[in-house]
Amino acid sequence: MNNKISVIAFDADDTLWVNEPYFRETEEQFAGLLEDFMPHHSIIAELYKTEIANLPLYGYGIKGFMLSMIETVLRVSDGNVNPEIINKAIQLGQEMLNKPVELLDGVEEVLKTLFGKYKLVVATKGDLLDQQRKLTKSGLDHYFHHIEIMSDKQESDYTKLLKHLDCKPSEFLMLGNSLKSDVLPVLNIGGHAAHIPYHTTWVHEHIEHTIEHPNFYQMESLSDVLPKLII
Repeated sequence: MNNKISVIAFDADDTLWVNEPYFRETEEQFAGLLEDFMPHHSIIAELYKTEIANLPLYGYGIKGFMLSMIETVLRVSDGNVNPEIINKAIQLGQEMLNKPVELLDGVEEVLKTLFGKYKLVVATKGDLLDQQRKLTKSGLDHYFHHIEIMSDKQESDYTKLLKHLDCKPSEFLMLGNSLKSDVLPVLNIGGHAAHIPYHTTWVHEHIEHTIEHPNFYQMESLSDVLPKLII
């Protein structure tokens, strides 16, 4: 890895802590609310369609997911639904917002090792209030020089972040579980990126092609980054 790395950015959800399994669990519970209207798999497909259509309006996060659940209830039922089902959908979202923050294996050890030797930042998508809540609950916030909660992770978003940090792309390393959001945009602007897969990844974050790039690193766990850095 480039010896000139000075800034290391971490994705948050499913890189630092558990996130996506909560969405999948809630999807199943939500589908159960509407089983009188459609089979489970069809409800989940309808919800996903609603989420994707709403991303430009609501962005990423639990609140947008809640609004998409309500919209899906109304569409699937043609508006002929007991209001209690809508109330239960809202409760499912509120339960997600109150989930404990469960750190992934090795996360704090990696941060302790890198702290003080590199400028560490969080670069994550999602709702501002919810991500701030999770970061505070995680107990990790003191390790980070800067927290960047993005509405999206496009090349322009990373370019803006690097400008704010006064960091050249060649000195920047991004660590995350999404090839689409954490890897490709960073490589495209000249940075370094490592993919650290998580067992559950939202289908919207999948890509269909193999990445071959000198600045790309495939790793099994977050800890695998340590031997590749100067510490």
